Amino acid sequence: MLQMSGGGFGALALNSLLHADGALAATPSTNPLAARAAHFAPRAKAVIFLFMYGGPSHVDLFDPKPELEKWHGKAIPVWKPEDAFMGRKTQNVAMKSYYEFAKHGRAGVDIASPYPLLARHADELCVIRSMHAESNNHGPALFQMNSGFIQAGRPSMGSWVTYGLGSESENLPAFVVLMDHQGAPVNGAMNWSNGFMPAAFQGVPFRASGDPIAYLTPPKTVSTSQQRARLDLLREWNEAYAAAHPAESSLAARIASYELAFRMQVSAAECVNVNSEPESVRKLYGLDRPVTAHFGRNCLLARRLVERGVRFVQLYSGGNAGLNAWDAHDDLKKNHDLHCAETDQPIAALLHDLKTTGLLDTTLVVWGGEFGRSPVAENGKGRDHHPKGFTMWMAGGGIKGGVVHGATDEFGYRAVEKPVSVPDLHATMLHQLGLNHEQLTYRNSGRDYRLTDVSGEVVRELLA
Repeated sequence: MLQMSGGGFGALALNSLLHADGALAATPSTNPLAARAAHFAPRAKAVIFLFMYGGPSHVDLFDPKPELEKWHGKAIPVWKPEDAFMGRKTQNVAMKSYYEFAKHGRAGVDIASPYPLLARHADELCVIRSMHAESNNHGPALFQMNSGFIQAGRPSMGSWVTYGLGSESENLPAFVVLMDHQGAPVNGAMNWSNGFMPAAFQGVPFRASGDPIAYLTPPKTVSTSQQRARLDLLREWNEAYAAAHPAESSLAARIASYELAFRMQVSAAECVNVNSEPESVRKLYGLDRPVTAHFGRNCLLARRLVERGVRFVQLYSGGNAGLNAWDAHDDLKKNHDLHCAETDQPIAALLHDLKTTGLLDTTLVVWGGEFGRSPVAENGKGRDHHPKGFTMWMAGGGIKGGVVHGATDEFGYRAVEKPVSVPDLHATMLHQLGLNHEQLTYRNSGRDYRLTDVSGEVVRELLA
């Protein structure tokens, strides 16, 4: 029941509270969250995934297409009607970008005008223009970007990272999710699910205000000593059951999480208290401006989480659907003006902050959505879903900066030069964390599964 409740913490909280007294040794066999050695020396210790839910437009932000200017209002030869998600609403009519592009940084990386502050960090960015995915529907595309597979039921990438490396923090979850203030994306908690792995590996959503996790603060009528006594009694019962049923491996996950929940009552509240940061830092992230305040707070919180040992932090920009997300069916300019304004300053501040503190060297920052937008128009002003070619970028964590990798065709329709699949992206991210994607496997129903399934190659041209 706790696992299916969607909050993540409910099941996780059953996993560590009985560990502090030492009755169960903190080894990988008894504590699934215990830190484990990487397969080889890692370049990154943590990942911050800036997930632009809904599908940001590559041809309007990072992949300029002069040919769209020439063909504006005309049919382009590469378009196929079956690629349209919205059917007759999307027609073969080229639509030029609403924005101006300029070259930034020493390498001259093309970045559009809605991202002026991010553009100052062009030399940190590795822009992948040749991404491609399998589905043009939000639900399956979100599943693939998060879990490597277009159907539900597989562990998310944060779960794989936690399974492979364990947790560096004894007081915080290894995998934290920060949602948009307007709600969760399509699929909800299944986007950060543990799938067929033990519940200890699922993502834990932190709330934007109040207690970071519902019911984290105990009732005022319960003292710390009373709570400790209750947990000790639970530990005694669970240990007895575990001794009598050694095959019940999931019990170790429950036992390990009880203690984590107990410790989080102090550490999580301290971590999310961004008001403890100097005013200059809060202004840097845009916490003083309504348009940037929420995403800025989450970006600042992401920095505080990774510096406290959290392995994988996923921030969502865009909630629910339509204008609330980067889902620019009706009016691309209105949609992207809003979401770029919400995210530009906070992302630039995060990169600056990580670099200033030295954390960027060991933190892999990833930006992108589940797919891109079509180069042809939908209802005259919008763009449809488009997975055949789109852009993502990475920074820090041993990734080359100031480079552009791959290319789409002259219209931005299809990845044609050095294409990068979602499994390739996942393999590369795991590699930077010191994990061989072919060796990171989990046996379920008689088969060894992995995040990259039966494909994926590390894109070594991206590595510094």
